[in-house]
Amino acid sequence: MIARRSFLLAGAAALFATQATAANTQQGKIKAVTSFSILGDLLRNVGGDRVEVETLVGPNGDVHVYSPTPGDARKLAAAKVVFVNGLGLEGWMTRLVAASNAKAPMFVVSKGIAPRQMEEQEKSGRPTAIDPHAWQSVADVKIYVANIRDGLIAVDPAGKAAYDANAQTYLAKLDKLENVVRAAIANIPAGRRKIITTHDAFGYFGAAYGMAFIAPEGVSTEAEPSAKDIAKIITQIRKQKIPAVFLESISDPRLMDQIARETGAAVGGTLYSDALSEPGGPAATYIDMMRYNIRQFTKALIG
Repeated sequence: MIARRSFLLAGAAALFATQATAANTQQGKIKAVTSFSILGDLLRNVGGDRVEVETLVGPNGDVHVYSPTPGDARKLAAAKVVFVNGLGLEGWMTRLVAASNAKAPMFVVSKGIAPRQMEEQEKSGRPTAIDPHAWQSVADVKIYVANIRDGLIAVDPAGKAAYDANAQTYLAKLDKLENVVRAAIANIPAGRRKIITTHDAFGYFGAAYGMAFIAPEGVSTEAEPSAKDIAKIITQIRKQKIPAVFLESISDPRLMDQIARETGAAVGGTLYSDALSEPGGPAATYIDMMRYNIRQFTKALIG
């Protein structure tokens, strides 16, 4: 299957390679490709009117398990510049670049960020991996923005003034967002800043803002929990005095009602961690996503 997909990608590269140069020059805008929706939003804010943004993994998509398509090879072949998160997030990107014969420079936007280990793997005894979810810290996203700005300037020096100005404008918005997040956390009693969640994606958020995100003990986060798993979660909540849970792998509302009834813990709703929502949704931009999640945390922890 992998060999067949690689063949298709290679075929797509041959088909589109002759169009790449023309595509880059016919349009007045710089063609930029990002790996997933959150980076796409950051790039649009920094690039402004000078940049046309293509995103490989769109809203509500899972960048961790994404399988590239021939259409992605077409996008890379036509790109002037490519931006990726790095930190091991896009394991499929190297194969896609090779198959597409892309020539555009690639910039890793997490460059300069101190990486964290995946806490769930550390606790399970499995080999640890770098946590790629650095965008959950607003301070780290400011580094993303600076790297995006510098990458755009490298491929489009004539746009330096515009990119500098756009970045400054967006950084000011991130400063306000940081204040909102910290103020919301400050309103949560210190002893209640603990959440059980199936999302192993909030390590940077927890470290930056003083919250603990705890994985269900002995329960797979990749499948619907069994009755035995629910009993383990209930025991864990009682033992560790967890005030709120976000367990999106559970689709049966009766199980969530059981957890709430037997523990008194608040049951939270959907969180956005690895992707934005569709346009018009509650997390259509990075800033919207962070504001939405902090509202969910606050609602669950203090009502």
